[in-house]
Amino acid sequence: MNSEQPVSLQVPGLAQALFLHVHPEGDQVISPRLRAEGIWEPYETQLLLALLQPGDVLVDVGANIGYFSLIAAAAVGEQGRVIAFEPHATNFDLLQRNVALNGFASRIECVCAGLSDRAGAGALYVSAENSGDHQIYAGVEQRRSAAIKLLRGADFLRDRLPRIDVVKIDTQGSEARVVTGLLPLLQQAGDNLRMLVELTPFSLRQAGSSGRQLIEQLASLKLPFWIVDHVQHRLWSSSAEDLARWCDNWDAVPNADGFMNILVGKAP
Repeated sequence: MNSEQPVSLQVPGLAQALFLHVHPEGDQVISPRLRAEGIWEPYETQLLLALLQPGDVLVDVGANIGYFSLIAAAAVGEQGRVIAFEPHATNFDLLQRNVALNGFASRIECVCAGLSDRAGAGALYVSAENSGDHQIYAGVEQRRSAAIKLLRGADFLRDRLPRIDVVKIDTQGSEARVVTGLLPLLQQAGDNLRMLVELTPFSLRQAGSSGRQLIEQLASLKLPFWIVDHVQHRLWSSSAEDLARWCDNWDAVPNADGFMNILVGKAP
């Protein structure tokens, strides 16, 4: 249990003050940054805020301790909705506590499960140093595993949401499986759908798919692609084939773990 005082988020443009319980120890990546700066991935944070409007519906796949879910809930307001999926028990406990801390129980639904292309039992291989790097494949490291629940997104969400406006997927290699399971709902969402997706060819390959497969799935939605440049804080227009080729090039280099975040859909 985290006995520390919650962190006050320092995010420009928030509609209200937000506070976040973080990991007291162990995590060496996200929680220390939040303690020191009150913000995580500043450009992605501002991009998410720009994508969301009051009343919107966000699906947050790989919610971790709830940083992006809380920001989204503040942006969409009382008429909006966030569904946050997080399969790891410790992260999920903090996620729930953060939702309660900020009074968002009516806006955020927390689900202790991972999304995939099937429903059933699964395993999560846990990073001892980075609470945001738990993954569904064993990899080359010696990681302990934890049993988790898997859900097929379209089946689970079909009767729970009036629509989907924005989707965030950051699942350390299982993104292609997540998209497969969500695809029927994504295809129904239309031209206004926006998706923020982490693209890591190495992790995708280790998890049994590929970067090209993920890009081709997303390309079936017939939406524009953008590279999220967190250094220059801008979006670069791209094509599905250019992104797929980039993935192929990384796949040709053994153990190369380069990644990028992409936006699928209209730029804000």
